Amino acid sequence: MTRWTTAALLTTLALTGLTACSDDDSPSSVASKVASAASRAGEAVSSATAEAGRRFDDVKSGVDARDDVRLGTPATASDGRTTVEVTATNSADSAKSFTVEVDFTDRDGKLLDAVVLTVSDVPAGGTGKGTARSTHDLSGDVRAKVPRAVRH
Repeated sequence: MTRWTTAALLTTLALTGLTACSDDDSPSSVASKVASAASRAGEAVSSATAEAGRRFDDVKSGVDARDDVRLGTPATASDGRTTVEVTATNSADSAKSFTVEVDFTDRDGKLLDAVVLTVSDVPAGGTGKGTARSTHDLSGDVRAKVPRAVRH
C-alpha cells in the first residue's frame, strides 16, 4: 500500500516562517508575522488541494467509489500528526486499487489539510485498509471526510 501526502514540503516551508527570529517584538510586528504565517498556511492548504486534484487527474478509467470508503475516528499520533484509518470495500469482480482524498477539517468545516492515499490491490469482494496522515500538526476538534475516491 502506498500513501501519498500532498504538500508536506510546502507546509514545512510555510510554517518555517513561524520560527523566524526578530529584534522587533512590538505588537504590530507580531501581528504582521501572524498574518503572514496565516497567509502562508492558507497557501499550503490550497497547494494541498491542487496536488490532490493532480493525483486524481493521473487516474485513468477510475470509477467513483466514495460510497465504498469508510473512515475511522481521527486521532493524534505520537508525532503530533492526525491520522485516520481508511477502509475500502471492493465490490468489483477483480482486484482493484482505490485512490482516496481525505480532508481534515475543524468542527466548522474549515479545511485544515488534505491528503491523498492509495489502497492497493483490494481483492474482489474484499476490503483493504490504509492510514491517512496529516502533513502537519493539527489541533482542536479535527474531523475527516472523503470528498473523492475512485476505484481503478
